[in-house]
Amino acid sequence: MKQTSLIKLYLFLAGLMLVNGLAAQKDSSGKGGVTIVSSFKPVLRESAKINFNATPPAPDTTKPRLSYAIPNQNLVLGYQPGSLKPLALSVDSAVKFDNSSYIKAGFGSLRTPFIQAGITLGDGETAGLNIYARHLSSQSKRDYQDFSNTRIRLAGYLKTGNNLQWDAALGMYRDKTYKYGYQPETLVLPVDSLKQSFQTISGRLAFHNINKTEFGLTYNPELKIDVFSDNHKNSESNTVLNAPLQKTIGQHFSVDLGITFDLTRFSPENKTAINNTLYYISPSVSYKSSSLRIQAGIRPSWDNGTFKMFPNLLADIGTEDKRFTFQAGWSGYLRKTSYQYLAGENPWLWLPDQLRNTWIEERFAGFKGTVGDHFSYAAKVGFNRLNNQPLFINDTTAAGDGKSFKVVYEDKMNVLNLGGELGYTIGEKFSLITGLQFNQFTGFTSQAKAWGMIPLELKAAMRLQVIRDLWLKTDLFAWRGAQYLQKNNTPERLKGAVDLNAGLEFRITQNLNLWAQFNNLFNREYQRWNQYPVYGFNFVGGIVFSFDQKN
Repeated sequence: MKQTSLIKLYLFLAGLMLVNGLAAQKDSSGKGGVTIVSSFKPVLRESAKINFNATPPAPDTTKPRLSYAIPNQNLVLGYQPGSLKPLALSVDSAVKFDNSSYIKAGFGSLRTPFIQAGITLGDGETAGLNIYARHLSSQSKRDYQDFSNTRIRLAGYLKTGNNLQWDAALGMYRDKTYKYGYQPETLVLPVDSLKQSFQTISGRLAFHNINKTEFGLTYNPELKIDVFSDNHKNSESNTVLNAPLQKTIGQHFSVDLGITFDLTRFSPENKTAINNTLYYISPSVSYKSSSLRIQAGIRPSWDNGTFKMFPNLLADIGTEDKRFTFQAGWSGYLRKTSYQYLAGENPWLWLPDQLRNTWIEERFAGFKGTVGDHFSYAAKVGFNRLNNQPLFINDTTAAGDGKSFKVVYEDKMNVLNLGGELGYTIGEKFSLITGLQFNQFTGFTSQAKAWGMIPLELKAAMRLQVIRDLWLKTDLFAWRGAQYLQKNNTPERLKGAVDLNAGLEFRITQNLNLWAQFNNLFNREYQRWNQYPVYGFNFVGGIVFSFDQKN
């Protein structure tokens, strides 16, 4: 059986070999090979990628140059005629209020009621309203040496859009006094002929852009209206429209253009109204850098139709750290003379019969600076020319008592002005500032002297924080007397004056302070205007209540 199986196996293998041989003989191409069939999928090799890794910037070790426009805290020494009120009682606190609202009240030795209030409303960012009110009056032992003044003012702002702010203000002011300077003092005069009362209603509306426009423009148009009247049925309206525009060019240059209209209509009782109109244009080009500021321009002006060209040249040259600055300039402008302005200078005047605006041209040079962190100084010399300067002389032609002042004008006047200031400050704990002004009046053409104008004036103010909750302040005023005209038409000079005031304030609680003010410590009844002595020693004291505190 085994042999049979082997024979079958051999036969099978032999048959298989025979079949393969026959298949190979059928290929007549003479080519041999093996065909392999398989599925193939091509794949690209992964390419190399560029890595964009950020390289950290090199550190910048250079210091940036920043330009700061810090306003000068020193005294502005431009010439202005002195206006010292003999009856103005200086009552003020010795510290600046940090509270948003307060009420201050007191009473004094000359039957002097005093009340003052300040209220702040709004969020402080998009809208705000400040309300201020003040009343003060005094009565002297001398007949009719009484006065009172009342102030009420509302000022607010509103931001609309992204780059516009509106500002508005409304005020009411009332001043009352008497012509007590008649001589001899034994005269008996009706009260109506002595009383002087002035009322002013004022309004202001303005708007300005918060940031420069895309074209580098800055604008700030403003409209102010004052309605002024007295107790003798005389009235006056003053309207001022001011439209300044500035175009910034690059980082250092700017072009300014200002247009101002000033309109006054004075209406005396039963007399023809007087129109007083002036307007001027102020084009200029300015260059500003960290150490140099130059402004070059002109100011063409029209005074009631009369044309006058004024210069407008200013230069500030200083150090990079602002510790020293040299100043020089040549500038001119018109100062409006109105019934309101004259009554503010001298409330015992007769009604003016004409209004002549003053032409002022100033040429000056000076310097200012600081030494260390506490000491500051400033000095200035000016050569000024004034046309149509109003002056005041006692009227002795009517009743002969000289209690009223006539307004006269000096056609041309030259003024040599020397001024200086020294200051020393240690934070909010101590400050001492002194200022001196010297004026020499020459070149008169229509008047003999500068009637009523102060030739030499000294001012000093000290603020001291004695302890944490106690503050002390003192103010010193001294001047050489002004020239006045006697009854025999000969000039004479008033005696000089020295006036020292002192005040203190003490904190009792977080919201309550005590204060006191002492005036004319030397008890000198000097005269700012001829025949009008001021009060002697007097004092006022009271409390201050603060509320709605920020902290």
